[in-house]
Amino acid sequence: MRAILPFPRLSLMVFLLWAVITNAASLGQLVLGALLAIVIPLLSRDFWPAPPPLVRPWRALRFMGVFALDIVTANWRVARQIIGPLHRLSPAFVEIPLDLRDPFIATLLGSVVSLTPGTVSIHVDQQRWVLLVHALDAPDPQALIDEIKERYEQALKEIFAC
Repeated sequence: MRAILPFPRLSLMVFLLWAVITNAASLGQLVLGALLAIVIPLLSRDFWPAPPPLVRPWRALRFMGVFALDIVTANWRVARQIIGPLHRLSPAFVEIPLDLRDPFIATLLGSVVSLTPGTVSIHVDQQRWVLLVHALDAPDPQALIDEIKERYEQALKEIFAC
């Protein structure tokens, strides 16, 4: 089974994403989505690092809920900031020291930060274990560091037992 589906969760995500994006109402679209769900992970398996085991799946569900809520509130906050006077913004590059030492989880953290409106992950320095983030508005960089470490990094450490 691993020969056909090396990453079953990735295959499931590709299939579901295809179905949502294409509004798959026809059998042909679903078959094409299933084909992509098999072929994409097979072709990209050499590029994927081995993810650490998911130790606390219920914590992962809670994390996804918090993350979804953060995306909604950040969208609202960024919209208000853009509509308002731009001179009030305090953009900044912020280095976030990581307690994580797993490259996969550090990259996952960078992706979570990038998906939250108003912040973009620039680089994960695996020598110093620092995540470089650009924030649209960071008048207090330490507050941003604390928020990312408490809301995201700590949760990921618990989920994957890092």
